[in-house]
Amino acid sequence: MLREVSLRVTAPRVAVLSAVHDRPHADTDSIIRAVRSRLSAVSHQAVYDSLRVLTAAGLIRCIQPSGSVARYESRVGDNHHHLVCRACGLIADVDCAVGESPCLTASDDRGFSIDEAEVIYWGRCPDCAASPRR
Repeated sequence: MLREVSLRVTAPRVAVLSAVHDRPHADTDSIIRAVRSRLSAVSHQAVYDSLRVLTAAGLIRCIQPSGSVARYESRVGDNHHHLVCRACGLIADVDCAVGESPCLTASDDRGFSIDEAEVIYWGRCPDCAASPRR
């Protein structure tokens, strides 16, 4: 994957890609822990740099629902959306609502060539919906 986008293959990049692939919607701290379980001597900065480079190359995607820290996922290129539980913070993928990417047609595109729509559905996941509200 890295070579396909003209990136040098390094141990931190491979470990970060693996961590993001294995833990969809993981935050940076979770990714750092996962990478350190594979590469004990990796620095925070190496992980942050890898996340930045991999995101810029389109190999991973960064999302940040309102009130949440940045989260990373390996599902890219399909312009899917997300469901977020207001109670526990669970994030789940959901395919586009209707039609082709970008899934929504702006009422006035103001001359923009739209190639992506970011939609977040908020609510309560099944487990939280079944529990009494706190």
